Amino acid sequence: MIRYLLGRLLQAVIVLWAAYTVAFVILYALPGDPAALIASGGDPANSTASPEQIAELRARYGFDQPVVVQYLQHLGALLTGDLGTSPRTGSVSAAIAAAVPATAQIAGLGIALSIIVGGGWALLATAVRVGWLRQAMLALPPLGVSVPSFWAALLLLQLFSFRLGLLPAFGNDGFASLILPSVTLSILGTAVIAQVFGRGLRAQEDQAYIDTAVAKGAGRARVHLRHAARNAALPTLTITGVLVGNFLGGAVVTETVFSRTGLGQLTATAVSTQDIPLVLGIVVFGAAVVVLCTLLVDLIYPLLDPRVGRSTRSGARPRRAAVERTPLPAGETR
Repeated sequence: MIRYLLGRLLQAVIVLWAAYTVAFVILYALPGDPAALIASGGDPANSTASPEQIAELRARYGFDQPVVVQYLQHLGALLTGDLGTSPRTGSVSAAIAAAVPATAQIAGLGIALSIIVGGGWALLATAVRVGWLRQAMLALPPLGVSVPSFWAALLLLQLFSFRLGLLPAFGNDGFASLILPSVTLSILGTAVIAQVFGRGLRAQEDQAYIDTAVAKGAGRARVHLRHAARNAALPTLTITGVLVGNFLGGAVVTETVFSRTGLGQLTATAVSTQDIPLVLGIVVFGAAVVVLCTLLVDLIYPLLDPRVGRSTRSGARPRRAAVERTPLPAGETR
């Protein structure tokens, strides 16, 4: 188990380094002069800064150094826990810490909605015995994956804010202001969970232990909820880390559309002004959150299925796919 955890931690470090490096390369490949953007407040066309002032800013923030030197300097500071200083916001760590709570609120509510609605829809769709209705219900989740978040946000704004006047359109004031952004974020998560969970439930229906349980007198609903759902939930758990990453990415669009102050709006502003230290700090933070969630899933998985725990204690990587295809016999508990 310890060997497995050390391997996962090493993978996490590699992922963080790769995310940081890719973001750094992309930022420096963008056209424009970061120092000129800083001097003009993000509007170089109407800048009144002199060439001397721009040169001073280049020297202050190290933009006059070779790109390799800048990369190593930023990376060295990151290894000491210093995310750097933004010319706009000051301490990058402080700016991220101030923005995270607002984003965590809509992300947390969005994840809860995704689990409840997506899981409930999959259970209901697979429990329906009318063939055409079941197929129609199972065909809806893929449509949710294809819905652009900005389009969904504008549609929700138009309907519930501008036409019906039921919910606030913009801002961070109160619980009501969380509903539309959270629903917007949850659309993708709901669709993904409904697809994965529904596919797992259908796979369990073909297993012999389902027929055995029914033959012993267990009701279809009980077998569906107690046995099939439990086994089908395991592969659904593995997508949690990916969904968290999608929620962080979706927050950029969602918070911009709903004019919410948070990590998403901070990211959009940092990218538009080429605020390199702030963008790199946000990328590292987002990658760390996704890696942490994935690691937590890996730790929780053996608790839900002891067979995975035995494989990790032996030093082998958990073979989730094989475990998921091997359901528990009826009546047996984990």
